Amino acid sequence: MEYRKVFLKPKKEESLERFHPWIFSGAIAKIEGTPEEGEIVEVYTSDKQFIAIGHYQIGSIAIRVLSFQKKIIDYSFWKNRLEQAFVLRKAIGLTPSDKNNTFRLVHGEGDELPGLIIDIYDQTAVIQAHSVGMHINRQEIADALLDVMSPTIKHIFYKSETTLPYKAELTETIGFLTEPTSDFLAIENGLKFQVDFLKGQKTGFFVDQRENRALLEKYALGRNVLNMFCYTGGFSFYAMRGGANLVHSLDSSAKAIELTNQNIALNFPNDPRHESFTDDGFKFLDDMPQNKYDLIVLDPPAFAKHRRNLRNALQGYRRLNVKAIEKIKPGGILFTFSCSQVVSKRDFRTTLFSASAIAKREVRILHQLTQPADHPINIYHPEGEYLKGLVLYVE
Repeated sequence: MEYRKVFLKPKKEESLERFHPWIFSGAIAKIEGTPEEGEIVEVYTSDKQFIAIGHYQIGSIAIRVLSFQKKIIDYSFWKNRLEQAFVLRKAIGLTPSDKNNTFRLVHGEGDELPGLIIDIYDQTAVIQAHSVGMHINRQEIADALLDVMSPTIKHIFYKSETTLPYKAELTETIGFLTEPTSDFLAIENGLKFQVDFLKGQKTGFFVDQRENRALLEKYALGRNVLNMFCYTGGFSFYAMRGGANLVHSLDSSAKAIELTNQNIALNFPNDPRHESFTDDGFKFLDDMPQNKYDLIVLDPPAFAKHRRNLRNALQGYRRLNVKAIEKIKPGGILFTFSCSQVVSKRDFRTTLFSASAIAKREVRILHQLTQPADHPINIYHPEGEYLKGLVLYVE
C-alpha cells in the first residue's frame, strides 16, 4: 500500500532516533500533496531514509507515530497492538475476575497507540480517540478488539465527543459500535459502581486511581473523611469499607453527587455514615470548621491542560492545599493529587512545600503516588506521566 510521504528538515530526525512518538510541525520540510487530517503518512529524513509511519494531523503535533518500522496499517496491525496490550495486562494480574473487571487496556503512547484510550468495564469496552486518525480507524480497531478479547467483551461504546479537535467537524463521535447494552455496572476490588458511559467524564470512571483508592482504605479506620471533587465517589466507598467513622463527599456537579449516592447505595445501603454535598470546593474549605476531618482527599480536575496556564494552575493547587492543611485535625492524613500533564512532580511537590509553609503546620510525606501499571509510561515519552499524588501526615 502506498502512503503519502513527509520529509523532515535536516537533523530533525534526532528525536525519532530516540523513539519519541511525536513529530512537530516545525520539523517538517515538505509533504507530498495535501494530506487529509487523520491520514496515514510515511516519514522520511532529509536524505530520504524511512524513519516512521503515523497519523497526520493539523496542529503543533503534526504526526503521531504508530511504528518506527515500515508497515501496512490495517486490521492485522491493530490486532497485534491490542494483543500486546492484553498480554501486558495479564502479566500484571488485571484479567477480568469476580473481584475486578475494570482496567485500562490501551493507554495511548504507553501502548504504542498514540491518541487511543480503551477502558474495560466488565463486558463493555469504552474506546476514546484523541486524534482524528484514531477516529477514522475506530471501527477497524473495534473489530480487532472483539477478536482479541472475545468472549469477555461483548459491547463496545465509542466516547470521543469531547476529546477530538472541534475544528475537524467530525460526526459520529459517540455511540455503540456493537450491539448496545444497558448494563453499566462494574466491579473494582470487590466494590460495585455505575459507569456513566453517556455523559460521564473520561470514559465514565477514573480507572487511574484504583491503587490509590485501595491505599486510602488502609488509612480510613475510625477517621472522619472528606472526599473533595468526589465525581462518582470512588474514594468514598473505599473509605466506608475501610471502617471510616463518617464519610462526606463533595462535588460542584449535582450529576456527580447523584452517581456518588447511587454507588454508596450499591455497596453500603442505608449506611448513615455517608453524606454528600453539592458545593464549590474552595468555598466549602473556606467555610469548613477547624479539626472536623482527619482524612481529606483532594483530587481536583486538571487545573492546566496547556503550559501557558501552568502558573495559574500551581496557584490553584497551592490555595486548595493551604486550606486543607490549615484545617485538617492534628494527626490527620491528606491525599492530594494533580492530574495535569504539564505539572511536573517537582512542580507539584514544590507547591505542597509552599502550602505547608503558609499553613505553618508540621508536614511529612508518607507516600509518593502515581498512575497504576495499566497506565504504562513509554520510556521514550515522559509526557505520559501525568498523575502525581502525595500522602501527607499533618501534625
